[in-house]
Amino acid sequence: MRAVPTWIDKVHDRDKVEQCIYDLAFKPDGSQLIVAAGNRVLVYDTSDGTLIQPLKGHKDIVYCVAYAKDGLWSPEQKSVSKHKVSSKITCCGCCDCVFEWTNDGQYLALGMMNGVVSIRNKNGEEKVKIERPGGSSSPIWSIAWNPSKDDHNDILAVADWGQRLSFYQLSGKQIGKDRALNYDPCCVSYFSKGEYIVMGGSDRQASLYTKDGVRLGTVGEQSSWVWTCRVKPDSNYVVLGCQDGTIAFYQLIFSTVHGLYKDRYAYRDSMTDVIVQHLITEQKVRIKCRELVKKIAIYRNRLAIQLPEKILIYELYSDDLSDMHYRVKEKICRRFECNLLVVCSQHIILCQEKRLQCLSFNSVKEREWLMESLIRYIKVIGGPPGREGLLVGLKNGAILKIFVDNPFAITLLKQSTSVRCLDMSASRNKLAVVDEHSTCLVYDIRTKELLFQEPNANSVAWNTQCEDMLCFSGSGYLNIKASNFPVHQQKLQGFVVGYNGSKIFCLHVYSMSAVEVPQSAPMYQYLERKMFREAYQIACLGVTENDWRDLAMEALEGLDFDTAKKAFVRVRDLRYLELISNIEDRKKRGESNNELFLADVFAYQGKFHEAAKLYKRAGCDSRALTMYTDLRMFDFAKDFLGSADPKDTKMLITKQADWARNINEPRAAAEMYLSAGEHLKAIDIIGDHGWVDMLIDIARKLDKAEREPLAKCAGHFKRLKHHGYAAEIYSKMGDLRSLVQLHVEACHWDEAFELVEKHPQFKNDVYVPYAQWLAENDRFEEAQKAFHKAGWQDEAVKVLEQLTHNAVVESRFNDAAYYYWMLSMQCLDIRSFICLPDNENKKDDMLKMFHRFQHLAELYHVYHSIQRYTDEPFSSHLPETLFNISRFLLHNLTKEVPLGISKVNTLYTLAKQSKALGAFKLARHTYEKLQGLRVPARFQESIELGSLTVRSKPFHDNEDLVPMCYRCSTNNPLLNNQGNVCINCRQPFIFSASSYEVLPLVEFYLEKGITDEEAVSLIDLEVPRTERRAARWQEMNSSESQSLRLDDSVDDPEEDPFMAKLSFEQGGSEFVPVVVSRAVLRSMSRRDVLIKRWPKPLSWQYYRSLLPDVSITMCPSCFQMFHSEDYELLVLQHNSCPYCRRPIDEPN
Repeated sequence: MRAVPTWIDKVHDRDKVEQCIYDLAFKPDGSQLIVAAGNRVLVYDTSDGTLIQPLKGHKDIVYCVAYAKDGLWSPEQKSVSKHKVSSKITCCGCCDCVFEWTNDGQYLALGMMNGVVSIRNKNGEEKVKIERPGGSSSPIWSIAWNPSKDDHNDILAVADWGQRLSFYQLSGKQIGKDRALNYDPCCVSYFSKGEYIVMGGSDRQASLYTKDGVRLGTVGEQSSWVWTCRVKPDSNYVVLGCQDGTIAFYQLIFSTVHGLYKDRYAYRDSMTDVIVQHLITEQKVRIKCRELVKKIAIYRNRLAIQLPEKILIYELYSDDLSDMHYRVKEKICRRFECNLLVVCSQHIILCQEKRLQCLSFNSVKEREWLMESLIRYIKVIGGPPGREGLLVGLKNGAILKIFVDNPFAITLLKQSTSVRCLDMSASRNKLAVVDEHSTCLVYDIRTKELLFQEPNANSVAWNTQCEDMLCFSGSGYLNIKASNFPVHQQKLQGFVVGYNGSKIFCLHVYSMSAVEVPQSAPMYQYLERKMFREAYQIACLGVTENDWRDLAMEALEGLDFDTAKKAFVRVRDLRYLELISNIEDRKKRGESNNELFLADVFAYQGKFHEAAKLYKRAGCDSRALTMYTDLRMFDFAKDFLGSADPKDTKMLITKQADWARNINEPRAAAEMYLSAGEHLKAIDIIGDHGWVDMLIDIARKLDKAEREPLAKCAGHFKRLKHHGYAAEIYSKMGDLRSLVQLHVEACHWDEAFELVEKHPQFKNDVYVPYAQWLAENDRFEEAQKAFHKAGWQDEAVKVLEQLTHNAVVESRFNDAAYYYWMLSMQCLDIRSFICLPDNENKKDDMLKMFHRFQHLAELYHVYHSIQRYTDEPFSSHLPETLFNISRFLLHNLTKEVPLGISKVNTLYTLAKQSKALGAFKLARHTYEKLQGLRVPARFQESIELGSLTVRSKPFHDNEDLVPMCYRCSTNNPLLNNQGNVCINCRQPFIFSASSYEVLPLVEFYLEKGITDEEAVSLIDLEVPRTERRAARWQEMNSSESQSLRLDDSVDDPEEDPFMAKLSFEQGGSEFVPVVVSRAVLRSMSRRDVLIKRWPKPLSWQYYRSLLPDVSITMCPSCFQMFHSEDYELLVLQHNSCPYCRRPIDEPN
């Protein structure tokens, strides 16, 4: 702090007698000074000390003057208002109570001769009374309110002639302890913001104190007591009034005490505090010293603070770069006089004019250097702990480097002008100097060569991250220089003290700030000279996104792919990174044509014409053509081609067609494809859009050898349902299989069958889909036949099985019988197709299935009539027919009951018909059987009633109903435990398939060695018979019996050999079949013989009618026997066989 006199005046009266200056007051705007001198009040102009006017009106000495905010007096007033008090007041102070009171609330503090301070409100009422310890021996000579608005409490400073300075709150509570002054204070005055106090008195000088009472220094020494002092509002000007009439006006200059190391800046605040600021993170820490801070030095983790009587050494708590906690490491309790202070890891360096002293932290002087001239600048440039280097600049222009462990200084260079500021580059190869003429000079340290110089500099700093960049400030501008490029300027107030990356540390007045400066200008300077790597280093310090992109593009065009890649990574441009990666891969594969690489770069940048020229120059015309076509620049592509190879022209047209297709102009695309000979693509477009006329024109123009495009045309016609055109194309191609498939897919079965007749190899291709189509349309019987025709026996069987199952489940037993018969015949067909010897088991299985299905077909055929009788209200069958049917069915249900057939319904029908026909014994037996079964509710009452009523009938059956065996003439019971065979001869009964009466037929077998064809030929011979004699009775005697027989035949049994064959041994338990010889066959009449001509491997079955007058008809398809009359009636009704449904007009 320095006090500079601005003006001084001395007040005398008319007799030249010195007038004591008792009080001073500034006008609130600071433009005028009011002086109480003797009995006069004088008004001065503060700018130059001119006396404006004296104010008269006081006849006695004026002790106090004060200026109200709204003005104590005005120039228009001719007199001054006066107020009298009852006791002597030595001083007074006014306070606007901002915190606790409203803005218009005012307190008045009065200092008394008796050592009492009285605080009163605006009405004069005393609110607080402060009694000082010294009493009347310590009169209160000066008081002042702190004008600071930052403090929450109003603070009153009190100075008494007990040579003490004290501070009180408005409540009267003292703040801190009394401060000893060692002189009698006559005046106390606060700076406008309350940060400092100016006080004067008997020591004949004014001193500057902190707001806490710590003395900072002398403002001005006088030859007499300083009776009053005041601070000009909102400024650093202080005016003193002395006993000898002297008025001295001073300007206080507060010097900046600070230190900087990299991103840590330490500076003095409030003269007694040190604030350490981290310039990057903006963190701050305050260190309170409570004494005047004279010097500050900072280096790495060390902080040195010089106080009036000692030096404090601080260190960081940790090595963390962002740590801001300092602790005291050492105290050097000595008074030092120095101009500059520097701290190192283990030493402090004191600079006093020409002398440098190196002291350890224990206050031991280790070295001393004496320079030839005054030291103007000193800076630590780093180094190992205890061996740091110092950069020293002298007034005579010499620049030295000193190591703290070396007593000898090293002269780096010497210039003719005085050094003002110094800095060394990061690699210590260059030195920047600012001299006394504000010129920045840059030297090469090794060669001592002046590299360049720039004017208007007051400070300079090298960039710590870039060797070739420095900045300097001056004349309100910041100058940034990279290498030997021109300087880039921008406005900036203050001094540059550091340059780290893109941040410049600037000291403006008392504040340090980190300014973010884009490094765009130097980067572009490097780019202009194609120095891409250096430009990248500059960009890393901090440039905008656009600058990074420009760097990437320039490096790419300069074929510096490494730099370009790094720059594109920063801007995250994957497209260009992919290009660079592609070029690098090609380089690895041996490509080295830079023109080709540059052409790719231009193409990516949108410089297509330049790229095309480079492609052409590199001999890669196709790439240029591909580029233009990919960009749909077909006109440019045509210009580029000129009259080139027709293949290229064709390729161009194809590409143009592709583009037309992509932009949804299909017709134009199709025409272009056709002109380019790309028939397939054209056909696809035309077919997709359904342009049938255009498509058939193309198909008809194509040669039949061009199968692929023709096939595509046909495919589109099929999809568009134009089967006629599709058939035309397939015919043109000669593709019969596709033609067959077309007819099948279109369900044009007639055309398909016509083709199959001509080309049987496509039989399966037609009949199988036809059968599937029939099945899908619920025409299952036709489907089964179609499968059968196609040779898909398994599918045919599956369809029939499903049909049969459905018919049974739906109670369509007549259909079930028909399907089972078809299944049985299907099994025979399948067996006939099995040729391999290994499949004998399968053949046997098929035969077993044949017999089983035949049996089931007969059962369901019979049960159909019973089901209709029980479930429907009316029946078309005669009672005898139902009686025979139910008996036949019961005889076949002894082992198992097939699905859907009800034994209850069968017994119920038999019981009802037996009772009606007079077979009461059978009826009673049947009712008893029903009692043991679960009977439906609908039959329950009828069965119970029938069971009761039948008991009233005689216990025998009608003899007309008893069946007779035509072989042995034995009457058989109505219910036979052995089934439908004779109980005597075991000959199976042959039933009519309509009425189920026993037919007069006996099955006979051929002797071994007689084939079916021979047997038929023998029967057909039909030998003429002799005339028969009249019938006569013949007596027959034996040892056991005597009998009479009516003999109407010839005497010789051979006369009718078949009749002789019917005999058998009476009472045998096994069935003895009738076996005939050739003679017997010759004796038979063709009219009496019925033959079941089963297909192989089944044997034919032969039957002889024993009653030739009974007309019997056999169906030639299913071989079922009928009474001829019944058969004819059923055929008339159904127009087919009632059993196998063979149409009557179908040939055998």
